[in-house]
Amino acid sequence: MADNAMTVRQRALAYLARREYTRDELARKLAPHCEDEDEIAALLEDFQQRGWLSEQRFIEQTVHARQARFGSRRIAHELKEKGVSAEAIEAALPQLKESELETARAVWQKKFGRPPEGASERAKQMRFLMSRGFGMETIRRVMQGNAEEE
Repeated sequence: MADNAMTVRQRALAYLARREYTRDELARKLAPHCEDEDEIAALLEDFQQRGWLSEQRFIEQTVHARQARFGSRRIAHELKEKGVSAEAIEAALPQLKESELETARAVWQKKFGRPPEGASERAKQMRFLMSRGFGMETIRRVMQGNAEEE
């Protein structure tokens, strides 16, 4: 009963207290609890003015949480899916690409730990790295580096 009495503003603050959200994401979460889209838009505008809702903080949090496990392509795709602007994603990419090779090597090492023994195993390892969002150039460098270690 108390949950039904919660205002849209209280609900939005409760969501933001747990983690950062993009404007689109928070609007979607609030929509079922408020029929007036203008009310939600005004509320989100107010939150942005106060600094409670920040696309930049959302990007920083997402990058920090995902950077050790995923490549820049996958993180950029996730940010786009959450409603982050293309300009903000472009601004975050150089930071991601800076450490992408080291991340790819660490991910590969944790998963496989040894160079592939044949073409099929090599393809499997490459597909795994691709699924994690690493680019072909990065994957090629990881695989070459591991072949040199043999």
